[in-house]
Amino acid sequence: MKIKECVRLLKADVAVEAPDMETDIQVACGADLMSDVMAFACSSNELLLTGLVNPQAIRTAEMMDIKVVVFVRGKQPGESILTLAQEKGICVLTTEMPMFTACGELYQHGLRGKGG
Repeated sequence: MKIKECVRLLKADVAVEAPDMETDIQVACGADLMSDVMAFACSSNELLLTGLVNPQAIRTAEMMDIKVVVFVRGKQPGESILTLAQEKGICVLTTEMPMFTACGELYQHGLRGKGG
């Protein structure tokens, strides 16, 4: 699934554009605990959905080579988070959807998680 399709399905706002919005996302992970993300992230073309709005989400995404971070539940990242994401080449999206709904929407349209 292309990043631009994720934007459409999640009714998301693009806070930081990806270097290429046509990048194909292979899997998704939904978590607020970054230790879970580090334990279960599995692909360099991964999307992370989280309600954790702090620099740690971007730092974890960078370490795990995650291409897109989606902040759910209407959470809005601050300027320092957006600047960090821009520097690291990480796309940042925001959606009003709760995490469960956002994950379900992506799953329903073919995006899977690790092993799924």
